[in-house]
Amino acid sequence: MSDTKAARRRFLTSAAVGGTAIAGFPMIAVAQSPITMRWQSTWPAKDIFHEYALDFAKKVNEMSGGKLKIEVLPAGAVVKAFDLLDAVSKGTLDGGHGVVAYWYGKNTAVALWGSGPAFGMDPNMVLAWHNYGGGKELLDEIYKNLNLDVKSFLYGPMPTQPFGWFKKPVTKAADMQGVKFRTVGLAVDIYKELGAAVNPLPGAEIVPALDRGLLDAAEFNNASSDRLLGFPDVAKNCMLQSFHQSSEQFEILFNKKRYDALPAELKSIIDYAVQAASADMSWKAIDRYSTDYVEMQKAGVKFWKTPDAILKAQLDAWDKVVAAKEAENPSFKKVNDSMRTFAQRAGRWQNDTLVDYKMAYNHFFAPKKKG
Repeated sequence: MSDTKAARRRFLTSAAVGGTAIAGFPMIAVAQSPITMRWQSTWPAKDIFHEYALDFAKKVNEMSGGKLKIEVLPAGAVVKAFDLLDAVSKGTLDGGHGVVAYWYGKNTAVALWGSGPAFGMDPNMVLAWHNYGGGKELLDEIYKNLNLDVKSFLYGPMPTQPFGWFKKPVTKAADMQGVKFRTVGLAVDIYKELGAAVNPLPGAEIVPALDRGLLDAAEFNNASSDRLLGFPDVAKNCMLQSFHQSSEQFEILFNKKRYDALPAELKSIIDYAVQAASADMSWKAIDRYSTDYVEMQKAGVKFWKTPDAILKAQLDAWDKVVAAKEAENPSFKKVNDSMRTFAQRAGRWQNDTLVDYKMAYNHFFAPKKKG
């Protein structure tokens, strides 16, 4: 075979294998293996939070047409819940699902994304600040300064969390003195200011600790999670409304090297899947939490509104916590100032424009007075 013919054959073979059609020659399609990622959540397998993690993965897997496949394992499958961030950064896991408050021990500023009253912003407003008011850039800066090789997405505004589950209802702030209590993030500092002895246990360990008397009371998150975790089996009183975690959201983590290596198409799919999952989670939460709220009442659980005096004590405690954290941590002050600036404008607008939904609810559903 001449050199010219050999060169031509090599060119045609290369072009066909590469997927480029040449006149007179059929294109040979080469199947590409999907990019697979192994993830872990910080939640027990039965918790609705783990379901949210699976929901996000399902959206990505389907939207990518199988080009990217994310498998999500429950907490403890590879690492402990509180070790997730380091595991993702090191590449032990390709990604994960949790909350930013869990990384409070690395930099107290990260707990501002979830703990505390957020200057009166609801969780969706905190996400607005994160995405449009500078929060995202500040969180990325903190992770970079901690030498964490992660790509973070926040999503999924959580409804206001209960003050906690108790053996008997609390009626005043003084009732918290000496109570062995579970919470996480900056909420730890709030409850300590109220006089509680706080233990920041992961979700799966709370109910066993309550059952054995290692805890007197605890909070986790919502009616569905609390019911499935078994809170009604060890306590029959749940205090609703609180400022300790009134505006939290979820975090989706990728190992940054693995994320950066993805093609632009898959990065766009991930971005839009985050937004879609955020809305879907909000709608599912309303349906499921309200259902489980009613079911627990049927089972004998008593729900109480946290007295305003305790809520005011939480705000006063928060002022002390913030002053101390800002004095010792410049990044804490930087994040808090950014959130304050956004909240002053956005909060005023929301408070001025929102109608009193409770008035309308009572109009339709409250018992009518006779006579």
